[in-house]
Parts: sequence; structure tokens; C-alpha cells
Amino acid sequence: MSKVVVITGATRGLGRALCDRFAEAGWTIAGCGTNHERVSEAASELGAPHRMDAVDTRDAAAVANWASEVTAAVGVPDLLINNAGVINANAPLWEVDVEDFARVVEVNVHGVFHVVRAFAPAMIARKSGIIVNLSSGWGRSTSPDVAPYCASKWAIEGMTRSLAQDLPKGLAAVALNPGIIDTDMLRSAFGAGAGHYPSPEKWSRAAGPFLMSLTSRHNGQSLTVPGVPT
Repeated sequence: MSKVVVITGATRGLGRALCDRFAEAGWTIAGCGTNHERVSEAASELGAPHRMDAVDTRDAAAVANWASEVTAAVGVPDLLINNAGVINANAPLWEVDVEDFARVVEVNVHGVFHVVRAFAPAMIARKSGIIVNLSSGWGRSTSPDVAPYCASKWAIEGMTRSLAQDLPKGLAAVALNPGIIDTDMLRSAFGAGAGHYPSPEKWSRAAGPFLMSLTSRHNGQSLTVPGVPT
């Protein structure tokens, strides 16, 4: 029986690239995204037995329903990857729009909480599973004009370490810095300079095997994908 991976933000960027690597390795993927068109495209490209659903991780009830459907259809996840994230428009903190700040926190922090809350109980009942919450270099350092994003990723680091202490033996929670990759989010911050960094597809060639290698002994660690610019 194949292993199951759940990936949020799975319809583009890092999440979509990871889906290809896990599918190639024989895992069953349950992914989600918010754009219905991209969800349909990813579902068609991946095919059975994988599934892709339109879910907004900011909606706790929707996430809970999705978790129930996923576990009933493909099983309890062996690996849960909280990848969905957004970044604020570049601005000093006092010029950040109130709604933009709220959006960053709701997706990057509340969304991760909702997904963990929905999937962790079944993983705990089974006594195994790895939870990976994507952090950032900006979850361990700071830069100007991205204070909301930094705040959200520093929160992920703290929340994940505390979660690791909550989990029983056999499970693990890991905060993962993916490195610097040429994604839409990076282009939002770096502009054309993002093109100097690896593509999501190239990144996934290193990240996929690394993620698949994680075990309960990694519980509580803040890790970085090896071989990627940081």
C-alpha cells in the first residue's frame, strides 16, 4: 500500500512541483488549492489515485471537512506538508495595508493551525506521521519591507517547536526552510532578481527525497532543504 502525503498550496510553485516528485515515487497525493481552475488542471495532470480539492485553509470548517474526506478516501497521511503561503506587498510596516497584514497571518499561521488541527488526531491515533510546516529564511532572520511575512514565519518556527513537544512518540513536527526559489512570492519581493535562483521543479529534485527521508527522530528540528541557496 502506497504512502499518503497531504500538501496544501499544491496547485502551483513548490507544492505543485512536489506533487510530481511524490507521484513519481509511488506516493498517493491529496492536495489542495484555492483556484478552481488550477485545482482541476492539477487533478487532471496527476490522475488517479491522487486527489486535488479546492480548499481555503483559512476556513477551519472547510479544512475539517476536507480532512475527513481525504482520510476516508486515501487514508491517514504519513506526511503532512503545510506549504500554502502568501507574502505582503513590499512596504515598511507602517505603510502595510491592514487587510494585507491580516491575509498574511490568516493564510500563513491560522491556515497551518487549521490543517494541523484537522489531520493530527488521526495521525496520533495511528501513532505515526510527520508534519512539515514550511518556514523561510525570513522565519529565522529579517529584511525590510516584509515584516508581516517575517512575523508569520517566525510564528511558524515557534508554533512548530511547541507542537513537537505536544506530539507523542512516533510522530514529528518539523519547520522547514525551503531555501530561496524562483516563485511568484519571491518575484513579489525580489522582482526580476528572483530569476537567479532555482526553479520550483529543480528545487523539488532535492526537496522531494529530503522530505521523504524525514522520520520521527527529526521531531522539533528546524531544517533547511540541502543544496539550495539560502
